[in-house]
Amino acid sequence: MSNEKKPDFSNVQSGSSSTEQGKPDFSNVQSGASSTEEITGGSGGTGGAGGSTYTVAKGDTLSHIAKEHYGKASKWHAIFEANRDQIDDPDKIFPGQVLKLPAAEE
Repeated sequence: MSNEKKPDFSNVQSGSSSTEQGKPDFSNVQSGASSTEEITGGSGGTGGAGGSTYTVAKGDTLSHIAKEHYGKASKWHAIFEANRDQIDDPDKIFPGQVLKLPAAEE
């Protein structure tokens, strides 16, 4: 055996910290949308398409909105297609988003 002195780590301390604070509070966040696009044609300010708009509320889904406005949840595809300019994924809509609702097909 050798008489070499072993390193002394008895005073080493460990710890960790984070700059992240708990869960962020988004309860006071408000959202809105506006457009400078001119609506032309038709009457009632709907661009002549006979449609309307809907502001997404917390918990809404395209199927829920379709059921409420067209009577069938399966009509969510029409809402999705009418809003392709702002929706890439039909499962990702957000409260405050203003969606175009196309006129119901007879």
